[in-house]
Amino acid sequence: MKSLSWPWLRSWPGRLRRAVDPYVAALLGTVALAALLPASGQAAGAVEGAADLAIGLLFFLYGARLSTREAVHGLRQWKLHLVVGSSTFVLFPLLGLAAGGLAPFLLTDRLHTGVLFLCVVPSTVQSSIALTSTARGNVPAAICAGTYSSLAGMVLTPLLAAWLIGSTAGFSADGLVRIATQLLLPFVAGQCLRRWIGGFTARHRRALGLLDRGSILLVVYTAFSRGMTEGIWQQITPVRLLGLLSVAGTLLAVALVTTSCAARRLGFSREDRVAIVFCGSNKSLATGLPMAAVLFGDSAGPVILPLMLFHQLQLMVCALIAARWARRPTGSTPLTSAHTTTP
Repeated sequence: MKSLSWPWLRSWPGRLRRAVDPYVAALLGTVALAALLPASGQAAGAVEGAADLAIGLLFFLYGARLSTREAVHGLRQWKLHLVVGSSTFVLFPLLGLAAGGLAPFLLTDRLHTGVLFLCVVPSTVQSSIALTSTARGNVPAAICAGTYSSLAGMVLTPLLAAWLIGSTAGFSADGLVRIATQLLLPFVAGQCLRRWIGGFTARHRRALGLLDRGSILLVVYTAFSRGMTEGIWQQITPVRLLGLLSVAGTLLAVALVTTSCAARRLGFSREDRVAIVFCGSNKSLATGLPMAAVLFGDSAGPVILPLMLFHQLQLMVCALIAARWARRPTGSTPLTSAHTTTP
């Protein structure tokens, strides 16, 4: 028994590092910092101003990096992008509305608002590409699908949030104006200047990536600091957190199975089905957190919690699925009805 247990124990730190994304660990550390040392008074105003500037810079860099030529070239696979978009902006919002039956019993009204916001956030780009590549799927299709989802989310996410959440949850129509001025305008400016700064962003991709993540950490610290000073987190019990985790797991499972079955019935190739499953089931933390900060302002803290939990869950579950698919023969099909982790 001892000879069997020691190798597993020696490999456990590596398993833990693979299960917990370092960036998610940094996010959790930021939340802990906000709980111990929340910004208040004049410091809070300075931090919030810095977060606003960081969000604008973040979307400016998004625009500067986007290759218009590649985006237009990817339109040839419009059926694949339509399936991904339907999952992201139709299936998920419907599931979010259905989760309303759990409030106020399993979820608080504020946490359900966060679940609704999670459901209208666009798909992610980076993790979808990495997962699709690991599972030997159509990587160019995943790149385009994630890009189109992010572009559509610039418009659809605030509109769907206004429709599904409304003013009763602290959402204001002014958020649409703030989205246009703080997110959309910097993005358009980055696209317009791409001709001159595109080479610079490509050469310094790693350094600018650290700037991206630092900006999002600043947004998280600002939102959770506000929640601490206003006593919002006293309303979220461990039972509520477990309930929220179960809701996030259910959303992910339904999205994975639905996208796989739809892609298979529509006759997509194995490589395309892999891209559809990962792009159609994942949500973007990098885009969602800044949008929540702009749309919900001071009350964004509890709203972003479901998105953060879902992001870590999707990384762990989809990484396991991608690794399993990578070991299967090329001709096998993703997510059959018998096994939810079989491509």
